[in-house]
Amino acid sequence: MLVVDLDRIEAASTDLVGGKAAGLREAIVAGERVPPGFCVTTEAHRAGTLPVDEVVGAYQALGGGRVAVRSSATAEDLPDASFAGQQDTYLDVEGVDDLLTAIRNCWGSLWTDRAVAYRRGQGIADDSVRMAVVVQRMVEPRAAGVLFTADPVTGTRGRTIVDAVPGRGTAVVEGTVRPDHYVVAADGSVDGPEDGCLSPEEIRGLRATGERLQRHFAAPQDVEWAIDHQGRLWTLQSRAITTLFPLPPRHSDGPRAYVESGHMQGMLRPFTPMGMSALRVTAAAWFGALGIHVEPDPQGEENTLFSAVGGRLYLDLTPLLRDRRLRRRLPDVLKFYGPRASQVVRALLDDPRFAPRPGARIDPRAVVRAVGRALPPAWEILTGSARALMDPDGSRRRVLEVGERVREEVRHTPAHVATARDRLEYATGLQGRVLARWLLPMMGPLYVGLLCGRLPELLLKGVAREGEVATVLGGMPHNVTTQMDLALWRLADGARQHRDLLQGTPPEELADAHRRGTLPDIGLDGFLDGYGHRGAAEIDVGVPRWSEDPAPLFAAISNYLRVTDPEQAPDRRFARAVTTAERTRSALVRRALPSRPIRARLADLCFGRARALAGMREYPKFVWLYAMAETRRQLLRIGAEMVDAGKLDLPDDVMFLRVPEAHALLDGADQRSLVAGRRAEYLRERRRRHVPAILLSDGTDVEAALPAPPTGTRGELVGVAASTGVVTGVVRVVHDPGEASLEPGEILVARTTDPGWTPLFMTAGGLVVETGSTMAHGPTVAREYGIPAVICVPGATTLLRDGQRVTIDGGAGTVLPEEGPAVAR
Repeated sequence: MLVVDLDRIEAASTDLVGGKAAGLREAIVAGERVPPGFCVTTEAHRAGTLPVDEVVGAYQALGGGRVAVRSSATAEDLPDASFAGQQDTYLDVEGVDDLLTAIRNCWGSLWTDRAVAYRRGQGIADDSVRMAVVVQRMVEPRAAGVLFTADPVTGTRGRTIVDAVPGRGTAVVEGTVRPDHYVVAADGSVDGPEDGCLSPEEIRGLRATGERLQRHFAAPQDVEWAIDHQGRLWTLQSRAITTLFPLPPRHSDGPRAYVESGHMQGMLRPFTPMGMSALRVTAAAWFGALGIHVEPDPQGEENTLFSAVGGRLYLDLTPLLRDRRLRRRLPDVLKFYGPRASQVVRALLDDPRFAPRPGARIDPRAVVRAVGRALPPAWEILTGSARALMDPDGSRRRVLEVGERVREEVRHTPAHVATARDRLEYATGLQGRVLARWLLPMMGPLYVGLLCGRLPELLLKGVAREGEVATVLGGMPHNVTTQMDLALWRLADGARQHRDLLQGTPPEELADAHRRGTLPDIGLDGFLDGYGHRGAAEIDVGVPRWSEDPAPLFAAISNYLRVTDPEQAPDRRFARAVTTAERTRSALVRRALPSRPIRARLADLCFGRARALAGMREYPKFVWLYAMAETRRQLLRIGAEMVDAGKLDLPDDVMFLRVPEAHALLDGADQRSLVAGRRAEYLRERRRRHVPAILLSDGTDVEAALPAPPTGTRGELVGVAASTGVVTGVVRVVHDPGEASLEPGEILVARTTDPGWTPLFMTAGGLVVETGSTMAHGPTVAREYGIPAVICVPGATTLLRDGQRVTIDGGAGTVLPEEGPAVAR
């Protein structure tokens, strides 16, 4: 079929008529008024020959005259990719010759630079796309524009947004005019200009049209419309709003507010379904070890701990917002999420939907039982803290011994684990068992180290200058992540004889050569033996470890080999941070002794305990990752067996199932369709650049609804001070550490970081991230390397560009862009 009328297009025929024509067909089925027309199908485009006679016949059947000729690619107007404006539209086309030319031009627009770039950004292969063309009778409008059935900026569902102009709506779509802007709330109230181009009745009609289309498509819609001079409303296009963040799970107890918590671990990318499911089981086991009962919920999207939204971790703030005693403390409690989080919570405190509610009646017996469950773990932590305070070096040795014990334990699969079902039971429970048994003995020394790192700020108030206490906590020893990065530096430094190979070969090819055993021995096997269970996004069991894919390590090695100045070598930089820390410690104590001798000695004691123990803060997670890597190995083995049995296509397909679904797979269920959908959804979410920090149950990104954050008086971006120091350098925006090319001294700018990113810190001049906490991994490691860092800088990865010179002040929390063109590499 080469040409088909719009009202005769069959259902589910996007491959034949493209996204726009398929959407118009659905609007017709929904009963909306759509300008009549026809579609030149993808079969004609595939054949490469325009069916002139059929096109002319269809044009004459329309009555000839002026028509609109519009692209309708197979990758256009999809649920996750709108392709808005990426291919061509021609209006007021009249006559056969002009019509045929316009159709050919639409075909050619499939290969414009902007269309190709958009496809590649969406992960759509060029050879998978075909172009259909829609031809419709022109509508001469009195007013036209677009409407959204959800707020495209804040994400609020139930709110209709209408932008309208007199005459044609092309100026609205192209953004060349300022339209009349109407906001229709869920209760039907309208906020907009009283002297605009739409009457109240027309606004109500547009809202009703949008609601009908949203119900028909079962998703919020972006609708182009026109009202002609007879007052008739025409639907010109309807497609999904592709930028909306998914809704949280429905809750029967009114509106809810959720705070995103994954970025505390540098995890803004989505979890795989198995990663989220296994984490729920593990969290329930860990909280059980603390005496807190949490029902594991690996199948659903919500439990009493957190909700999964868009593959991210969200904690429910609602009970705290509605608690009379706790709500006013929330802004201060959430300061470690950044100043915007505190600002958002203050706004929610004034929202009547989150007004205080009477508290539930407390059952004294339940309190006694809860206290009884919590006492043993609390006592273990307390006694461990006391031992650490008295003997920090001995406590640290005992913690390291625990880690080695766990490492050996998970390396030996028990004899009873013989079948795939045995492996699934063993694997999904392993992390929880390790945490419940071994993590508590590590917590006491860790808490002592962290507390001792905080107390000097209070003890030396009025004596210590800004940033001095933080300097003492720089160059921190005993941090396993720092040790890992320095080990990788030593490996790279020892491999300089292979510099041309390591810098001239793509990391993926080097990783393949290493797996085949054809790469020169540079000591990578030894490094992987100690650290191969790590990687970016490492708290997701569904993500490969460096032992499976060492390509990110080769990218880091290539960056290290760019260091030619011995004074910029990472080990020397770290040694300088250690020297500066000890010198500053001595100076502070000497300065405080004459006027505050007791406080000075206490501060010195705290500094000593902090430097002995606070670096261990990374170690419990490092040990947990031993169990996670073994869980992943067992799950991949199950996946490989299911591939051999013809039940999965790839071993890692198992990572796109939840735990109960994996059990069903072993029972014989065909999960391949489910896996394909989940994998596609995961890849879509991985491309998402913005994740709401605080999300309401109606989809509102509360931060987006607030006024834009202020800039400094000199135009600087304002964030949170995370690691002191001032440095000027060239920006390098990085979205994936495995693909980063960072010159020594460049300013690393990222949305977030986790320990898998820290090899990049070794040669960076400074760090700027959009999210995080001063206690998170990235700022902690930045302080230990002595590089300035500013966190919680909204939009840093879009406001700053590669090659731009900036000055970052890690003590003031500012990033000042310099005027002038970007610096070329």
